[in-house]
Amino acid sequence: MFKWSNWLHLRIPFSFYLMPVFFFSLALTPNHNPERLLLVFFALHLFLYPSSNGYNSYFDKDEKSIGGLRVPPKVSTGLYYLSLCFFVLSLVLGWLINWQFASMLLVYGLISMAYSHPTVRLKKYAFASWIIAGFFQGCFTFCMAYAGLSDFGWNVFNMSHVFIPGLLTSLMLWGSYPLTQVYQHEEDAKRGDKTLSLKLGVQGTFSFSAIWFLVAGISFAWYFSFRGQESAFYAFLLAMLPVVLYFSIWFVFIRKNGEKYANYSWTMWMNRISGLALNAFFIWYFLENTQILQVL
Repeated sequence: MFKWSNWLHLRIPFSFYLMPVFFFSLALTPNHNPERLLLVFFALHLFLYPSSNGYNSYFDKDEKSIGGLRVPPKVSTGLYYLSLCFFVLSLVLGWLINWQFASMLLVYGLISMAYSHPTVRLKKYAFASWIIAGFFQGCFTFCMAYAGLSDFGWNVFNMSHVFIPGLLTSLMLWGSYPLTQVYQHEEDAKRGDKTLSLKLGVQGTFSFSAIWFLVAGISFAWYFSFRGQESAFYAFLLAMLPVVLYFSIWFVFIRKNGEKYANYSWTMWMNRISGLALNAFFIWYFLENTQILQVL
């Protein structure tokens, strides 16, 4: 269980790319508490997400590149138990806030396990896995983080001021999710996993993602305009500029030679640029929306 290869499969640094959802939720949370903030952050990013990564890696047994690992080492049963230990630790941290937040972590964890477990393997179902992954990594996580940060329960899902911005994060993830599969067609086909990207093809994946990115961008613009936050609207556009430029350049190369450029390196650079841009924006938005910047 303590082999270095098992720890590599947890891909803890990869949690960085899911942090924008947490920071967006933090920006809109009215009840800030340093202890709850740390508990929620560590429960999600240090334990829950790595647990999900390790668990799915154990059942996928990938031989080629996966997100965060160019050359994944062979998996062992120790990885299975290590991922479960991390899952239990996330629940313990969640329970320190309240049992409802812990139950949300439990639901997220079980759904993520169903993604690759052979008895369910949501990954086999192109559109179902796309909808479920985008919803749970986006809207569900946003509402879950809001509940933990505010010491609330499942009632957050009935609050429009929580659910609507949470849904915006899912719109963005529904755009980016197929791109994470674009270099794995060969291995997915070999396992019988009919992922959405495999169904759409390489160029179809990019066209599909471009549409969802446009929908997400318009939706965020509407949201900030509705709140009367013009500065946030322009800051969001500025943050998205490098992401749009990179995606557009990548798409041009894909149209010329999809087999060559639909690879791990291009995908990971897309993740890095979008992760940096979105984290920077939502951290700024948190400081601006809570008026911490004005105090400083």
